[in-house]
Amino acid sequence: MFLNLRIAVKSLAVHKLRAVLAMLGVFLGALAFTGVQHVSQALERKAELEAEKMGPSLFAAIAGQVRFSRGGDLRLGAAQRNFTISDAQALARGVPSALSMAPYASTSMPLRSAEAATKATLIATWPEYTEIRDFHPEMGRFFSPDEVTDRDKVLVLGRDIAERLFGRAEAALGGTVYLYRADFQVVGVMEKKGRDLAGDNQDEQIFMPLSTYMRRAANQDWISGAFLRLAPGSNQGPALNAVMDAARVILRERHGLRPGQADDFTLLTARQSQDLQFQALELVHTLGLIASTVCFGVGGMGILSIMILMVRARRMEIGIRRAVGGKRSQILGQFLLESGLMAGTGGVLGVLAGLLLTTAVSVFGGMPFVLDPALLAGTLAASTLIGLLAGSYPAWQAARVEILDVLRI
Repeated sequence: MFLNLRIAVKSLAVHKLRAVLAMLGVFLGALAFTGVQHVSQALERKAELEAEKMGPSLFAAIAGQVRFSRGGDLRLGAAQRNFTISDAQALARGVPSALSMAPYASTSMPLRSAEAATKATLIATWPEYTEIRDFHPEMGRFFSPDEVTDRDKVLVLGRDIAERLFGRAEAALGGTVYLYRADFQVVGVMEKKGRDLAGDNQDEQIFMPLSTYMRRAANQDWISGAFLRLAPGSNQGPALNAVMDAARVILRERHGLRPGQADDFTLLTARQSQDLQFQALELVHTLGLIASTVCFGVGGMGILSIMILMVRARRMEIGIRRAVGGKRSQILGQFLLESGLMAGTGGVLGVLAGLLLTTAVSVFGGMPFVLDPALLAGTLAASTLIGLLAGSYPAWQAARVEILDVLRI
């Protein structure tokens, strides 16, 4: 076996260009399969983490129609101004399994401190928001129910906003932030949270009492939607269907929508958002599988053609080995070993390149790193198997070479 391996390595070294061309297709197939599948798994893991960030058993009713963009983020269509706090309270009363509710209004707003100015996403809401979204202050506190009632001018800053305006998050507590010309006191800084399923960076958000925003900042009666926290187990199966049906009936009746009219709102759970992203990733899985299959097929054909040429070029070597006692099975094994070695080497290099690609995407794309040993082992096994299958016919031809035919030449 060791002698056959030495012969195989020397043969591939002599025909370097042929060997590289034969390995190329298998290399690309292993790279496509390993890279795409690992990146897909990383995207799925990212979706799971983002769903967890949205809060346990979260249920959202959003004014307007929400769609997924090509990048997988949630995008709101035409703005609707008919969603009210009364609608949100009706949902809290009428949706089964609803434990708590926080209406919210969202907008983009410039703000400044004495040191810097920036722009942030404003979330005006109720104190229950922190519990429902599982998003809490790291320093200071969130605003209180009394501050909501009194329409106090208080703010809670996202971590990135606090550092941008004050240099250090700790320095923001007790500081003053100006929204246009109105001054607000900073009472808290939120924990680091990152992006949610909508693609919004939650560390770039600021929070104020909803009553303050609706009466002192915007003078409006409509809100962007409401977040509800459901009882455990209510965010899937028949229980979720009952929640969705009840919420849809309540909002359609309150908005005066006739049968056949499209909803002017969107009902969404974190699990549903995650499932929608998984459906979008199925296309990535399929395209990766198609690309790797084509590359493996091209690689197999390349090995087949190269091995046929090598058998023809080494007929004298085969005849001499047969003349000194070499068996047909040994000749067969020799050429199978060479084809398997080429494909296996291409597979190993492709897997390593795929891991480098996955690492680069994780580092520069901000996604979790995923390593699937079973996927790696399967890719290497498939690469070697393709080499053995592609080399079986040339190996069979080599084993059938007759000594006398070679000697006549």
